[in-house]
Amino acid sequence: MRTTEGYGDCCRAVDSVRLRLSKSMQNIGMKGYLYGAVAAACYGLNPLFAVPMYEAGVSVDSVLFYRYGLALAAVAVVMLRRGTGFAVARREMLPLFLFGMLLSLSSLALFESYNFLDVGIASTLLFVYPVMVAVIMAAMFRERPTAATVTAIALASAGIALLYEGEGGVRLDAWGVALVFMSALFYAVYIVGVDHSVLKGMDTLRLTFYVLLFGMSLFVVRLRFGADLQPLDTPQLWACAVSLALFPTIVSFAFMTLSIHLIGSTPAAILGALEPVTALVCGVAVFGERLTPRICLGVAAILTAVTLVILGRLLPGPRTAVAAVRRLGGAAGAIFGRRHS
Repeated sequence: MRTTEGYGDCCRAVDSVRLRLSKSMQNIGMKGYLYGAVAAACYGLNPLFAVPMYEAGVSVDSVLFYRYGLALAAVAVVMLRRGTGFAVARREMLPLFLFGMLLSLSSLALFESYNFLDVGIASTLLFVYPVMVAVIMAAMFRERPTAATVTAIALASAGIALLYEGEGGVRLDAWGVALVFMSALFYAVYIVGVDHSVLKGMDTLRLTFYVLLFGMSLFVVRLRFGADLQPLDTPQLWACAVSLALFPTIVSFAFMTLSIHLIGSTPAAILGALEPVTALVCGVAVFGERLTPRICLGVAAILTAVTLVILGRLLPGPRTAVAAVRRLGGAAGAIFGRRHS
């Protein structure tokens, strides 16, 4: 009798631990989706701060140098105040350099595309990177996309298409489109690489610091080690530069890294659908652009896609649900069987 009671207590303890672990995993998952949403929304603010600097005559390389440089300084200060060490292992140096180059090349291609395309179109086209992430994961890591993932990508892509209401007969600049696609490819490889390399367990601040450091070296070289750097001579330009360093850089990169670590590459990338939505909100709120029913439908499709991704990961799959029902039925049968015996 005591053995039976002890076995029952053990089972209840195991069930309690499982329940706690399940709730803990759901909390971690929700944090990952929240971080991904924040990262995407902040990254969508790039045109809001970059375009005024372009209009003032500041070159792309100078804009990106200030963006990366100010962000690097801010991350270093935070690391010093938190006591986060700067030391990295020798085997981590090459991946950090490569990912820094990927991120800086992605930024360079995107910011260059603003000179050939409307910023709204560029932000819209950039959303091709979640599809690239899914393809890379399927080709290199044999990750089979779920029905929810495929549906979410289709919905988000349709929503992105609806967000751009172009004039009839207008042709997009081919070089501008190519630049956006290159930016998307570099960013997709960066996202997958962070999730499948020796850097996966690295402290987020330390990873962000070295990625920014190596990324900034590209612009240092392109500016001939400062010889071609253009000064910022107004408070407004400095405000734009600081905002670029803070929101689309520090916040976006750090939160994207956290999101990748918590929920993986593909769902974190799909949450990037919120980037064009951010650009849309800025356009309506700041620049007085018109909000049409077509655009509202596009936003609804994107939000549905994001919700589908989240629910697809948090809710049990069909096999899990069937197995749970069978276990419940088996337990009920055993209980009623013992009662009737």
